[in-house]
Amino acid sequence: MVSEALVIPMKIFGIGFSEQEIEELRRLGLDIICIPEYCRDWVVSSIVENTDELEGRCDWHFKKFIIMHNASNEDIKRVIKLVKPKFKDVIFATTTETSLTWRLDDLLQELIREDEYFKRRKLAKGPFLEFNLF
Repeated sequence: MVSEALVIPMKIFGIGFSEQEIEELRRLGLDIICIPEYCRDWVVSSIVENTDELEGRCDWHFKKFIIMHNASNEDIKRVIKLVKPKFKDVIFATTTETSLTWRLDDLLQELIREDEYFKRRKLAKGPFLEFNLF
């Protein structure tokens, strides 16, 4: 008898999007799960495990986040490709063993710090062309 492996589906969480924006993401084919503000102090693994119990709006944060759980590289690329043309300044992230142990608010603060760091690095490089003269 061959046993089938348990397949855990990808989950896509949204924070910072209005109700209209969530509907637009769903029209793009993304099954977005809103994380309401009352989850700020929850450990991320609790949010992932209790998605059926989440109720409320996700437009409580001043930044927009798409957090993917159990996503393959192909899933991540597909989500980013669908979202980026429609929404600017979205912070994309995937859950990790470590991030699943963090409080949501701590994770969001870390994602904002990382996003600002990479934006500064990009600006520091500037729009200059590099020439090899030799």
